[in-house]
Amino acid sequence: MLSLRADAEQAIISASADGIVAVDAEGRIQVCNPAAEELFGRHAEVLLGTQFGYPIVAGGATEVELMLPDGGKRIVEMRVTSTILEGQRLHVAALRDVTRRRRAEQDLQQALERQHTTAAVVAHELRNPLATISALTEALRDPGGTLTAEERTDVIDRIADRTTCLQAMVSKLLTASRIDVDLARAPLQRVPVLELTLERLAEFGDRSGEVCVSCAPALSAHVNRDELSEMLVNCLENAFAYGRPPIEVRVAEEEGWIEVRVQDSGTGVPEDFVPHLFDRFTRETGVKRQTEGSGLGLWIVRSLARANGGEAHYEPGDRGGACFCLSLQLAPSS
Repeated sequence: MLSLRADAEQAIISASADGIVAVDAEGRIQVCNPAAEELFGRHAEVLLGTQFGYPIVAGGATEVELMLPDGGKRIVEMRVTSTILEGQRLHVAALRDVTRRRRAEQDLQQALERQHTTAAVVAHELRNPLATISALTEALRDPGGTLTAEERTDVIDRIADRTTCLQAMVSKLLTASRIDVDLARAPLQRVPVLELTLERLAEFGDRSGEVCVSCAPALSAHVNRDELSEMLVNCLENAFAYGRPPIEVRVAEEEGWIEVRVQDSGTGVPEDFVPHLFDRFTRETGVKRQTEGSGLGLWIVRSLARANGGEAHYEPGDRGGACFCLSLQLAPSS
């Protein structure tokens, strides 16, 4: 218990870098300093006489969440002592803002959890293709093997296919890591959408013949070119993997935005799975056994879309199938 002259005590309270709130026996705020006003987001004349609203226990430190006028929250560490001010016993709460520290700790915890999940996913997803490559390689190396030239070519093609899958998976994992650590990104630029779409389609070889593109040549998005490229490739890969051809890419200007729609002719997405489509490492149960994948593609699409000031969402296709949509900033007129 501490007893000081009122004027000295008031001076100490006002000068403190921590928020200081003195509460009477009924829980009403009798004194608060400028730092407390800042923490609560309210002026002293509003706070004085109101209920503090948090348990007051002298000694030790506790954490409380302060509700702000704008609906936000602030996490503060509270230490409580007792004093006598002008003959009245008060509980004095010293409040220190630890919001940034707690959020940093939460971010670290989430990052560690993601690393654990990533390691588990990588181990699971890489096991089968690596085992296949190993078995096929041994078949080629077997000195007593009786493979025909045609069978040998088929084995080599299967190894190449497995290798391509592994490379795609590693590429997605690297992109996810870049998103997580929020590395410095290239500035946004004017990107002709039709030109970039046709460039990316070339990567799909013969399958590009199953894609119909509708886009005015003059339409340009204000985006990071490499990231739009990744978004388009992931949407197309998703359509090829989980839908059926024909696949349509429609690009149009709508209310000052570039809207890119990638629609397949498959069975669409089960309604109960739609809320999880863009979650990291999430794949619909019914397709896990039929199609390889890391569950990162659509998460990457939405993350990059938002990083470019846009958005990504799903809607049922107008002729059945799934339709994944990108809303991107329209490039300003040159």
